[in-house]
Amino acid sequence: MDAPHPGFVADSLDRRIISALQIDGRASWHRIATALGEPERTVVRRGTRLLDSGLVRIGAMVVRGRSTVIGVRCAPGQARVVATALARRPDCVFAHVLTGTWDCVAEVQCPRDRLAGLVTDELPGLPGVVRTLTLPVLRHARTIREWHAGLLTETEIAALAEGTPASTPAASADLMPAHDGTELTRSDRLLVNTLAEDGRCTYDELARVSGVSEATARRRLGALRRQGRVRVRAVIEPVLLGLPVEAVLWVRAVPAGVERVAAALAESPHVRYVSFVTGERQLLALTAFPDEAALHDFVTRSPWLDQAASVDVSMVLGSLKRGGMLAPWLTASHA
Repeated sequence: MDAPHPGFVADSLDRRIISALQIDGRASWHRIATALGEPERTVVRRGTRLLDSGLVRIGAMVVRGRSTVIGVRCAPGQARVVATALARRPDCVFAHVLTGTWDCVAEVQCPRDRLAGLVTDELPGLPGVVRTLTLPVLRHARTIREWHAGLLTETEIAALAEGTPASTPAASADLMPAHDGTELTRSDRLLVNTLAEDGRCTYDELARVSGVSEATARRRLGALRRQGRVRVRAVIEPVLLGLPVEAVLWVRAVPAGVERVAAALAESPHVRYVSFVTGERQLLALTAFPDEAALHDFVTRSPWLDQAASVDVSMVLGSLKRGGMLAPWLTASHA
């Protein structure tokens, strides 16, 4: 189903550079080197190699509405077809094929006034769909763009985040209402489409493609990021960080303990994403571990389990989309 995992596993410095790019995908090599206390020449060489290899990709994603998690049970042999259809939606953030009750899970960004159409018309109309589970996200406790596997110190994180458009609390797209109203201008759409392909392209390139001055391109991108309408993120396979075992956790907590469980999950370097959702299980988490033993320990011995009523574990069999970017092998097959 999936392309083979890359044999390359980053060493400690590569992993720290990757973590820096996860904080700010457009950070200059100079800023990354300064924050990490490493020679700039070394950071440039290693960072460029990671990007050129395609192991780390930087892209931009337009925020299209409120997040909704979708679980799908598929007809036999149709999981890949359904997951691919979900992944190819422009409003899809991630799409994974799973073990367990639900054959695939995806997050889409759907304005709430269009949710009824998604649930009653669009999802049931996908070939191979037997049953769907729709879980509107009430709040994100951690998103993929906030995850960096615990490889950086608080001081390093602060140095990388300082001055970036997304570094202020008011700018966080995950803490403020999504922009469901006004459409982007033509020049903004051209700018964002270019960033979707290469999130580190220069302001001069953005200006030429979008037909504005370099100063305007810089100002517009800064404004879109501050408003939470565009997110620039590093997209990686967790195996690159030595975390090949991925799982989705469906967690039901005792009502009084939901916040505590969410906070504990969000603090773990193995939890890449956790959200409060509607339904029987209040929390959904995407996780990554070095091996299955570590996953087992996490779901049987963690202190937060005292507040959990149940934890269902689904292993990730394949990922077709991460961070709004299709898997490279899927893009190649569509070309």
